[in-house]
Amino acid sequence: MKKTSVRTLVNTERQSANKDDLILTIDNGTQSVRALLFNLNGDLVAKSRLELEAYFSKKPGWAEQKAEYFWLMLTKCCQQLWQQDEVIKKGYRERVTALTVTTQRGTVINVDDNGQSLRPAILWLDQRLCQQNNPMPWYWRLAFSLIGQRKIVDYFRRKSQANWLQQNEPTVWQKTDKFLLLSGFLTHKLTGEYKDSVGSIVGYLPFDYKKQNWASPWDWKWYALPIKRSMLPSLVKPGEVLGLITPEAAKQIGLKSGVKLIASASDKACEVLGSGCISPDTASLSYGTTATINTNNAKYVEPQAFIPPYPSAIPKHFNSEVMIYRGFWMVNWFKQEFGQNEIEKALALGVSPESLFDQLVGQVPPGSMGLMLQPYWSPGLRNLEAKGAIIGFGDVHTRAHIYRSILEGLAYALREGKETLEKRQKCKITRLIVSGGGSQSDAALQLTADIFNLPAHRPHTFETSGLGAAINAAVGKGYFENYQQAIAAMTRIEQSFLPNQNNVQLYNKLYRQVYRKMYRQLKPIYQEIKKITGYPE
Repeated sequence: MKKTSVRTLVNTERQSANKDDLILTIDNGTQSVRALLFNLNGDLVAKSRLELEAYFSKKPGWAEQKAEYFWLMLTKCCQQLWQQDEVIKKGYRERVTALTVTTQRGTVINVDDNGQSLRPAILWLDQRLCQQNNPMPWYWRLAFSLIGQRKIVDYFRRKSQANWLQQNEPTVWQKTDKFLLLSGFLTHKLTGEYKDSVGSIVGYLPFDYKKQNWASPWDWKWYALPIKRSMLPSLVKPGEVLGLITPEAAKQIGLKSGVKLIASASDKACEVLGSGCISPDTASLSYGTTATINTNNAKYVEPQAFIPPYPSAIPKHFNSEVMIYRGFWMVNWFKQEFGQNEIEKALALGVSPESLFDQLVGQVPPGSMGLMLQPYWSPGLRNLEAKGAIIGFGDVHTRAHIYRSILEGLAYALREGKETLEKRQKCKITRLIVSGGGSQSDAALQLTADIFNLPAHRPHTFETSGLGAAINAAVGKGYFENYQQAIAAMTRIEQSFLPNQNNVQLYNKLYRQVYRKMYRQLKPIYQEIKKITGYPE
């Protein structure tokens, strides 16, 4: 009886759907917050964007931001959207039938029993570590030693924001009623509900990635962390309703109260969905602050042994991901440190800086005349001592060579990730879809196609995380019967870049004979640097 009622409700909504209906997606990333209006064809009909002060640091390596700042910027971004002439003229606001929110991953917020933040949010970029944790029960220590994972579990505990807060800010921890991700915090601000999407749960939390739910009471993570089950929000699947927008929130964001807030997923998971990647033979490359390669799997496929796949934006699916931490952050770093001439020239000419940086890449031959970059600017679980490296410098090299070598190094690292994923999932990757801010560069996509020896496809919008969230909302509202149907209707390829076989041969030699050996050869040197300087911790 219950199933029939739900089906009837969905069918009723589908029958009453208007082709002019719009979905509002809030995309709260690291560098900006965006309010995006999508129609049911996946077209971005209007957009508002506000730059964020990404973080502040009280100490080296810290990355914090006031929790209320995220909410304030979200409301400002929405209000800015409604003030646009075309939005007013075409009555877009009145056509919004659903709201969804996708956010950066791993940013945590402590709130009290009134829902007020107790301290600044700790962002996913934060590098602080606990100095010492209490020993785990002996049987867990023995188990981790037997499977060779003690080092990784110790890192998990040291990296956990909850452990750091309990040890260094015990008063704040004692007053903490709920320990939320940014997605859960914004959900509470919008609906008054302590709920979050399964698809948003990524971080140092007691979460069972295989079952896609909070860990069972006997799971080791409850012993590794000071978090209680009562401190965590309830979870719903992507596409399900998180709650209704409260009158107070509706006033602040400029929507009518009672609009449904529909669960989507984290920004990376939404990027995979918004790129149209639904099967493991298609890889989603994200050229964003963090560069990633993802495949979508119906099965639980660990991208590396004991490293879990993250929840997909498609319910009961998984995203197997290889991440290059601070990936395209390096591109932005280069632009800020060495590209002021292009930035100023672009402003004067009224063109995008990316077009001028593409010209910079074009000045240099494939392979950057032997300049090779290893993009490990920040350590990961499998390379805790890693540092970045550039080798092969000669007197012929210019900043253009450095810039191209950054793009090539990222593509080499992601190709290595592709080969790892293929082995783990036992399925060849035959198609690449590239999204994120870096995908706007033709040069980046062409060298990606050359290094992977696969066509690299650019989606019709680079706002793929926002589009993926809108797809969640569209399916949740009943506009489409399933995700396959929604993806077919709302995603498409705008441009394809085919491999240049002359470049493919050169890149294959550099990748196999040089790049694949770099980390192994340099690892002992990194370890010595760490012993001498203590960096990275």
